[in-house]
Amino acid sequence: MLRAAPRDLDEFRGLFSESSDARQWPHVATAVTYQRAIRLLAQHLGCEATEQAVYARRLESEPLAYAAELLQATGTELLLVDDGYPTEDVGTSWRELGELARCPSWPVMRIERVAEATGGSLDAVRAAAGSARDQGFVALKTVAAYRGGLDLDALGPPGRAGRLEGAPLRDVLFAALEANESSGDPLPVQVHTGFGDADLSLPRARPGLLKPLIERFPDTTFVLLHCYPFVREAGWLAHVYSNVFFDLSLTIPHVARPATALMEALELAPVSKLLYASDAALTPELYLLAAAWWRDALAAVLPELLPGAAAEPAARMILRENALALYRLDAG
Repeated sequence: MLRAAPRDLDEFRGLFSESSDARQWPHVATAVTYQRAIRLLAQHLGCEATEQAVYARRLESEPLAYAAELLQATGTELLLVDDGYPTEDVGTSWRELGELARCPSWPVMRIERVAEATGGSLDAVRAAAGSARDQGFVALKTVAAYRGGLDLDALGPPGRAGRLEGAPLRDVLFAALEANESSGDPLPVQVHTGFGDADLSLPRARPGLLKPLIERFPDTTFVLLHCYPFVREAGWLAHVYSNVFFDLSLTIPHVARPATALMEALELAPVSKLLYASDAALTPELYLLAAAWWRDALAAVLPELLPGAAAEPAARMILRENALALYRLDAG
């Protein structure tokens, strides 16, 4: 999460968008989800339901105290935090985030971070991935979707100097996954799929492209992140492969119809394969929005899909139990 407060109202709007183009940020004010967010945040903050009032409330607060207030309001018991984004020179560490939320936090090892820090050494990547559990990590993660796409066999040479991508990334990823699986106690591997910022090509980020990888590493649990607009595709993978789970992070809280995304996710996927997550990497407001809208969507969808008293246990599985079991965590 970023330490510094936004410099102006447009930059504040940009925190609620996946666009890094400042010319796009004024348009965020007209987005349906943003306008819903302002109303919810105003209610929580006790201010007028306008973006100017919400932004003013943010500016008058000390940034980390404001973040702590919103994080603690989510009711989060445990945090799993990507150790590669944002970098610690501009953002909070996974330990700090847990302190702000007043809950345990656990790091997720971003494979690309390790590779870039070691000059792309495959031996170093193997060593790090193979010992990640002993180092206290609860999962590995790859952002290959941003580095050429998820069709790993089609990756070509790197396009940008100084950045791990293309075929060299494929070699790094295979080295990490082989070391992880051969450890005898492999960690789950999170994979960015679906939408994000303009640094990726959306057609190359569809989760179905991971089929060969999922089959190549059958003893590794893959957790597909985000998934929009390929939610049904991710649900199909979770339906047919025992080693595939998925979430709707980033999708919720960004889409205007969270209940629709949740309904699509559960058309094929078992309830035991879907995980709550927010992907609220940069700003504390998204933690609160994700928590509220996930709960609202579950309350709207599960009673329609499940008989009688089955909705509440299913909600608990998605919000809590599935993650505790998958990542082998104890909420205390």
